[in-house]
Amino acid sequence: MKRQAIINRTVEVINLLPPDKASEISDFADFIIKKYEEQLLTENIQNLVSDSEVFNYLHEEEELYNVKDLKERYND
Repeated sequence: MKRQAIINRTVEVINLLPPDKASEISDFADFIIKKYEEQLLTENIQNLVSDSEVFNYLHEEEELYNVKDLKERYND
C-alpha cells in the first residue's frame, strides 16, 4: 500500500472512532515517532563514532602484558 493510501485509510478509521479511542491512536503515533527518532539518533551516533579517528591510538598502543606475565594459568 502506498504511503498516502495508508494515511487516508488511517484518517478514515480515526474518524469512525469515539474521541477517547482516537486519542489512543494519537498517543500511539507519538510513541512510534519518538521510537523512530531515538533509532535515528542512535544510528547517527554510531556512524559518527565509527567514522571518527579519535580512538585510532588504541590500535597503535604497545602490548604491556602477555601470557608469560601470568603468575597462574587456569585450564578451561
